[in-house]
Amino acid sequence: QVQLVESGGGPVQPGGSLSPSCAASADNFEILPMNWYRQVPGKDQELGATIFFNNGTLYGSIVRDRFTIHRDNTKRTVSLQMNSLEPADTAVYYCITVGTVPPCWGQGVQVTVSS
Repeated sequence: QVQLVESGGGPVQPGGSLSPSCAASADNFEILPMNWYRQVPGKDQELGATIFFNNGTLYGSIVRDRFTIHRDNTKRTVSLQMNSLEPADTAVYYCITVGTVPPCWGQGVQVTVSS
């Protein structure tokens, strides 16, 4: 049983930064692969980043070296540092793990990039 709660979204100007964080209620958090995805209603969800138990990472093509994912197993959190944000980054960002049955999603945070 896992619950994920995201925070740290909001409005930001182009070129700015945000760092949403996801707090997990999971006894086995340290072995769970954790992900950040984003989604605009009616469009396909897009992978931002994945981090594994050993801190190995994968980044989606949307990132282009602008984002960094980090996990803190003591605090049971995973964050996504997003820099150089663009209007195309506007979406709801979700913390997700596929290491549970069924996969677990957080509630999502809105990120809006506009001048």
